[in-house]
Amino acid sequence: MMAVFQKPPLQLAAVVCVILVLTCYFIIFYNCPGELIKEEVPSTQELRLAPLTTPPSPGPCTCSPGSVLLKDCVPKDQYEELVKRRAKEFQQQKARSPSELSKLLFALPNSPLQYPTQGFTVRPLTPTLIPGLALHAGHRSSYKVSLHVSKGILTTEIPSEGVKIQGHGETKLIIESSSLVILNNLLAKVSYTSTVYHIHTGDLASFQFDKHEAVFPITIKQPQVPVLYDMGTDISSQVTITTKTFLRYRQLKVLLNSIRSFYSNIEVIIADDSFEPEHITGEHIQQYIMPPAQDTKIEKLVEVMESVPELDVLGGKVDGNQFYFYLHYEEGEEMEGGCLDRKSKQKFHPLPGYPQCSLASGVVNFFLARTDAVQRVRFDPKLKRVAHSEFFMDGLGSLLVASCGHVSIGHQPHSAQNKDEARYVRFRHPQKSDEDFKLQLHFFKNHLKCVRYE
Repeated sequence: MMAVFQKPPLQLAAVVCVILVLTCYFIIFYNCPGELIKEEVPSTQELRLAPLTTPPSPGPCTCSPGSVLLKDCVPKDQYEELVKRRAKEFQQQKARSPSELSKLLFALPNSPLQYPTQGFTVRPLTPTLIPGLALHAGHRSSYKVSLHVSKGILTTEIPSEGVKIQGHGETKLIIESSSLVILNNLLAKVSYTSTVYHIHTGDLASFQFDKHEAVFPITIKQPQVPVLYDMGTDISSQVTITTKTFLRYRQLKVLLNSIRSFYSNIEVIIADDSFEPEHITGEHIQQYIMPPAQDTKIEKLVEVMESVPELDVLGGKVDGNQFYFYLHYEEGEEMEGGCLDRKSKQKFHPLPGYPQCSLASGVVNFFLARTDAVQRVRFDPKLKRVAHSEFFMDGLGSLLVASCGHVSIGHQPHSAQNKDEARYVRFRHPQKSDEDFKLQLHFFKNHLKCVRYE
């Protein structure tokens, strides 16, 4: 069986994961069927909509102290051409995922209430102004409005006098004033902050005045780091050939000869699960020997994963080390790119119902994962010894990750006397060239201006 496809190879995810089983700790892919559930959103009264409004483009992001400026990692003679290719690929990625539902809409005051009907998106746990809130009502002695949410809290500016505010920092906020101008000024400063970390969920906000009530959606979403692919300039950099073999080496060699007669430099990946593997050598050939079946006690991880079906990745401990981390990503200007920080030993909050587990952005290389979720992200085949944190960077905003302290495995001790072990250690730790390549890849693939590992 042979597959020919554009890079990055989708099937390679499984092959690379096998290598992780052999050279890292332990990785299990877990997959279970699920049922798609459609949530019904309560309808509101019909309102006339304002014209479509596109949210402003992000401004420059702020690089944290100690960050690496990635443009300095790119060879100067390649920089100008690479920036052009990156900009083109970034535009193509945005064009591949347009959504009318991401556009910000406002309801005009044919009811006295004005509010965003669509497109209001917030980061998890981050205060965000609610755009477009206003009251349009006739003259009266007092004006009173209320806002109510369920998955977050509401705040506004606290004026010195002339206004009554109840519920500041709570799920229900009430504002009362004798001045419509002052009231609308305070509505323009109302912020929503989600109180539970989730990569993609939502809330419904109720906005009331007298007998009028409107309900509008709030999307709670972790921004995703862009994942771009430099296709290069020729067929050898744009296409990879993969083939699966089992006890058919004569046919495999015929295939390789045929490929080389047309494409001398194209990359060929062989996944081999034969009983007695025969090593295949040659330039631009990678052979992966598939390991025998393995097993371990993973019932506790399965229990958590089954109980929290939204989870995609669930990590444990390796010799007492959890190595969870938090990723903070800021979108930046289109030409410069974003800013990314990895902060070790930082997490969000305990997983509801499982106090020994906490939500995080990334975990140690012993984890249980849903196969479909991991295949959507994939381990980058270009990264050979520095792909652990980078996998979770690519999955930021796509994978819901948690780390548990009550499930642990051991790690075989190193022996300097063992020749194979000493050889392994030389490959275990990345060289400077690996680190330099990784940073150059972040510049193009993740459209980043700077990155910091902490």
